Amino acid sequence: RTTSDSTQDDDDQVFSILSVRIFSLPKNPNRSSERAIMANSNLPRRIIKETQRLLSEPAPGISASPSEENMRYFNVMVLGPSQSPYEGGVFKLELFLPEEYPMAAPKVRFLTKIYHPNIDKLGRICLDILKDKWSPALQIRTVLLSIQALLSAPNPDDPLSENIAKHWKSNEAEAVETAKEWTRLYASGE
Repeated sequence: RTTSDSTQDDDDQVFSILSVRIFSLPKNPNRSSERAIMANSNLPRRIIKETQRLLSEPAPGISASPSEENMRYFNVMVLGPSQSPYEGGVFKLELFLPEEYPMAAPKVRFLTKIYHPNIDKLGRICLDILKDKWSPALQIRTVLLSIQALLSAPNPDDPLSENIAKHWKSNEAEAVETAKEWTRLYASGE
């Protein structure tokens, strides 16, 4: 196999690098979640449709499933993008849809510790579409793909963590090595 090979079966979507299984995201993470979504008439139709799409057509390298206790709360896992300091990492996030959604942006934060200029020590994320650039036309999927893209392209010019941004600007190579080390320490997927 080559690095672009991936294997699929009915239960798992497997991401592999040089035939080494690095992470497996369930194709349908929680079939009971799908039934709970359909049965939950308190949810707006938009949230139901977005959730069904997230479960049936997961974005590559992203898994998002709603909590059975609160269908507005999602457990999210994002794979660190290849050729980034976060490659090989499995990052856990939480996403919450406020009552005002989609007029208000989802609330998202990293639960996995990460060395990134746009993410602070509490896991809060500096991303324009989570703040002033939010639009009701955007969806949960868009937010998660944007967060994954932020891992590929840290922006020290718009930081949430000033110290990490200063480190990134003064010695990018060293900052990238620190980010790789934190990924090994905190995002190993174990």
